[in-house]
Amino acid sequence: MFTAEIIPYRLCFKKPAGTSRGIYREHRIWYVVLRNREDPTHSGIGECAPLPDLSCDYGDRYAETISRFCRHTVERQELDLPLLRPYPSILFGLESALQHYRQQSWQLWETPFSRGEEGIPINGLIWMGNLDDMRQQAENLLQRGFRCIKLKIGAIGFERELELLRDIRISHPHITLRVDANGAFTPGEAVEKLQRLAALDVHSIEQPIRAGQWEEMARLCFTTPLPIALDEELIGIHHPDKKRKLLETIQPQYIILKPSLHGGLSGCREWITLARELEIGWWITSALESNIGLNSIAQWCSTLDNPLPQGLGTGSLYQNNLPLPLEIRGERLWYNPSGTFPDKPLQVYEQHHD
Repeated sequence: MFTAEIIPYRLCFKKPAGTSRGIYREHRIWYVVLRNREDPTHSGIGECAPLPDLSCDYGDRYAETISRFCRHTVERQELDLPLLRPYPSILFGLESALQHYRQQSWQLWETPFSRGEEGIPINGLIWMGNLDDMRQQAENLLQRGFRCIKLKIGAIGFERELELLRDIRISHPHITLRVDANGAFTPGEAVEKLQRLAALDVHSIEQPIRAGQWEEMARLCFTTPLPIALDEELIGIHHPDKKRKLLETIQPQYIILKPSLHGGLSGCREWITLARELEIGWWITSALESNIGLNSIAQWCSTLDNPLPQGLGTGSLYQNNLPLPLEIRGERLWYNPSGTFPDKPLQVYEQHHD
C-alpha cells in the first residue's frame, strides 16, 4: 500500500528561453512521491510539468486537481486511465511515479540505454533569439557533433531565418535540418514558404499553421514539398477514436509526441499504434521537464526501437535541476547507471519548494 505526497518546485532557467509563447524564465512543476506505508524508503517519484498557455490540463486550480487524482490513485492503488485521459501532464507524473515505485530503481526499464550501453540519437535545438545568437547556437551544436539540428522559426522574420538555414546548409551539406513553425504561417502563405524551405533540403517542419484547421492542414499535407509533423495539433485529443479521425483526416507525414502534452506514456502509445497502422512516422520529444521527467521519457523512449533522432532535452537548461546521470556525448543522450543520483530526493526537493 502506498501514500502520495505532492511537492511543488520552481525550476529556474540559466538564461531566458525564447518560445513562440513568450520568454520562459522559470517553470513551475509538481513532483508526486508515492511512498510505501510500512517502509518509507520504498518510494517512487514522478513529475507533473504543464506548460502555461499550451497544456490542455493547466489552470489556476491545477494543484487541487493533482491532489484529487492522487487521493483517487491511493484509494484504488492503481491508475484510473479513463478518468485521467484529459489530464496528460498529471497522468504522466503518476505513471512515472508508479514505474519508479515498482522498479525501486532509477533504471525504469530494462534496455541497452538504461544499462548505459547505448545512447539515444537526439536533435540539437536552436532557441529563438536574434540572428547572431541563433547562428552561434547552431555553430556550437555542430562543433559538439550534432548531425541533426532543429530551428524554431517565427521570431526574427522568415527571410533572416532562411538566411541562417541557407548558411548552415552551405557549410554543412550533409546534416539533417528540422524546423518548428509553431503555427506561425497562415494557410495562404504556407505553400510558398514550404517550397522555399524544401529548396534547402529541410527534413521536416513542425506545425506550419496553427492547430485546429484540419481541412487546411490536410490540404497542406497532401501538397507539401517537404514532410509535415503535427505537434500542437495533437493537444487535447484524448480518445482513441478522435485520434484516429485526426490522423485519417489530415494524413501527416509525422507526428511528434510529448508525454506531458499528448496523453502521458499510455496516450502516446496509442498515438504510436495508430501512426504505425497508418504508416505515419513519429518521434518522441520532451517538454522542458526537469531531469526526473526527462529520465522517465528517455528510458521509455528507449523501449520503442525508433532509429530517428529524438527531440529529448539535455537537462542543462536549469540552474536548480536535480542530479540524475543523463549526459550528452556527441549527438546522443546517455544514461550512466554509475553516475550521480539524489541520495535523499525528497529532502533535496523540499529545499526548493515554494
